[in-house]
Amino acid sequence: MSTPSAIIVGVGAEKGLGAALCRLLAGKGYHVVVAGRTPEKIARVADAINASGGSAEAVATDATDEAAVMQLFEHAFAPRDGIAPPDFVVFNAGINRQIGFRGVTAAQFEEFWRICCFGGFLVGREAARHLTPLGRGTVIFTGASASLRGKAGYAQFAAAKAGLRMISQSMAREFGPLGLHVAHTIIDGGIDGDRLRARRPELETDGLLNIDAIAETYWHIHRQHPSAWTQEIDLRPYKETF
Repeated sequence: MSTPSAIIVGVGAEKGLGAALCRLLAGKGYHVVVAGRTPEKIARVADAINASGGSAEAVATDATDEAAVMQLFEHAFAPRDGIAPPDFVVFNAGINRQIGFRGVTAAQFEEFWRICCFGGFLVGREAARHLTPLGRGTVIFTGASASLRGKAGYAQFAAAKAGLRMISQSMAREFGPLGLHVAHTIIDGGIDGDRLRARRPELETDGLLNIDAIAETYWHIHRQHPSAWTQEIDLRPYKETF
């Protein structure tokens, strides 16, 4: 029996959502393709999984580079003894920081769009191209509450995340009938990972989203029966004011 496999795009720090997803899937018996922009970071994630008895490989990938994303999927879906084609793809790449609207440059606005939206389009398109002929699979896009409402100083982030949400909805309606489960997660709050902790070490753990808990929700979405698929779900810490 072949080992199932998955592609996680947007893996960075070992204490981050992308890495948590890789570890969870490896623990479920998956071979995980660990994709991210920084070779050293994704190598540490893959090496840790392999050292603990799991199966993973690091593939350096810039999600905003069309050729690189296409090459990633061609590699992951190439026939390999003992490893089945991927049936689970996650787009988790992102960038976020506050910039006053009058100070946002055209280059900054485009950077946010390229990473948060255009990268999602490229990954989603390649996932659809490779999974649709197989008639099965799950694609999850990591979104944010900014996709629903724009906050002061975050226009560049909200615009990009709203675009990603629309990509997810359009894909779900086009490819759901063909067996492809497409979902969008609204992360409504700060993620308790290395990136946020480096900037805001004073934040209370109870007010942040736990990376392993988020990863478990992604796994639940992947395992849903097709008669009751989730297209969108919002996740927030219990101390959120809603």
